[in-house]
Amino acid sequence: MPDNSKRIVIVDYGMGNLRSVFNKFRRMGYISEISSDKEVIKSADKLILPGVGHFAKGMRNLEEKGLIDVLNDKVLHKKTPIFGICLGMQLFSEYSEEGDCRGLGWINAKTVRFRIDDKIKYKIPHIGWNTVNIVNKAGIDDFLTDEDFFYFVHSYHIQCRDMTDVWMTSRYEFEFISAIKKNNIFGTQFHPEKSHDTGFNLLKKFIEL
Repeated sequence: MPDNSKRIVIVDYGMGNLRSVFNKFRRMGYISEISSDKEVIKSADKLILPGVGHFAKGMRNLEEKGLIDVLNDKVLHKKTPIFGICLGMQLFSEYSEEGDCRGLGWINAKTVRFRIDDKIKYKIPHIGWNTVNIVNKAGIDDFLTDEDFFYFVHSYHIQCRDMTDVWMTSRYEFEFISAIKKNNIFGTQFHPEKSHDTGFNLLKKFIEL
């Protein structure tokens, strides 16, 4: 049986995809809650920052909801584990070309648009299934193999300045960073909540950290 002693909070900052993450946890047998309430976020044992959409709008929504300070305190000072998904992971970076906007700055990285040469073979946004290559082990990935697929939907990707923050890479014309990990901060460009059993197991490992 899943351990429901930990409070899992999915941060609601108005950027979608919240319900699919919530439903994934429910199917896994975990109790989670979607909230933008600062007191609820403060009490979380595990945080999930999903997101689909525009980087600058995501940062603006976090600011308008007054969530940046509480997230900084939880993640940087209290070291609460957080898992960013897609846009959620990109917001961990210092800056994005999408909206020429500063991010949370938790990872020494920037978010850039895919620059593809063969635009006939490689369409943007990148939509579909890709394998991953584990660059630096993160403690929740021992079950993964190079034959496991994850689901992607994105037009931007992260470029890390510190390669120790790179967790996984994937290939779409060229090799790009598909997951990052730094201390208690985890993030994937792919959607584990849409990636069947492989995504199920990755989220389960994170919750049970």
